[in-house]
Amino acid sequence: MKFNLIKTLFVASLAFVSLNSFSQDLIARQAPIDKKLKSVDSLSLQRQIRAEQSEYPALDLYASWSNEFVHRYKDLKVPETYNIDLTGFCMPTTNTRVTSPFGPRWRRMHNGIDIKVYVGDTIVSAFDGKVRIVKYERGGYGKYVVIRHDNGLETVYGHLSKHLVKENQLVKAGEVIGLGGNTGRSTGSHLHFETRFMGIAINPALMFNFPKQDIVADSYVFNRSKNRTVAGGHDSQLADGEIRYHKVKSGDTLSRIAKLRGVSVNTLCKLNRIKPTTTLRIGQVLRCS
Repeated sequence: MKFNLIKTLFVASLAFVSLNSFSQDLIARQAPIDKKLKSVDSLSLQRQIRAEQSEYPALDLYASWSNEFVHRYKDLKVPETYNIDLTGFCMPTTNTRVTSPFGPRWRRMHNGIDIKVYVGDTIVSAFDGKVRIVKYERGGYGKYVVIRHDNGLETVYGHLSKHLVKENQLVKAGEVIGLGGNTGRSTGSHLHFETRFMGIAINPALMFNFPKQDIVADSYVFNRSKNRTVAGGHDSQLADGEIRYHKVKSGDTLSRIAKLRGVSVNTLCKLNRIKPTTTLRIGQVLRCS
């Protein structure tokens, strides 16, 4: 009787050890599966976040989406600094001639750059993004398009002859959005191109080199403290604090250099202590900012 009890207990203990070992084996086998499931959940969440970002670009910066106003952002909390990714940029036009730079003009602020285009020339989106506004403004932009991009910038394309996109449409960099024209407040066919960050105009020449059809650098650091309010009540970032120079080449004039660098002739003269009538020498280095 005692021997049978001991035998029963021994067999039960073996069964428990075997069952425990089997359970541990199951747990060990399940661990990679659980890890994989967590990975799937994470990827699913990432896809959802990316989907929301594509639906509303720069969702972390802008609290609203409006098809009404170009730059009415009074309640936004503008960060002190923000790194704007410029990779993936596509020139809005293949034309390279800047006819009017960013800055004061005719006693008012010119918040963009004018690029010579002809009626019917193709205009494309500068970055991936979503079309926010497609409108006509008789006394200003004429037919224009505003696009909000994933990097936080909004670009404005003015004086178009034709819209080729609709509001709330997703677009890729280089995708056709309109045709060049001479609509609105314009004295000749050209593209008025603006770059704005949370409603604040930034000189496009600080980010893009139109004559070379390229970006100045892979990124641009927006700095709120270097902005100032200008005529018309809009904020504009006139410079980033960096000193820039231009080496005079054959055919260069003060007027040509001013347009190329996005400054006025008077500014060039003051920075370099020269007169508008000064003869430039090939190889001469001029300070531009």
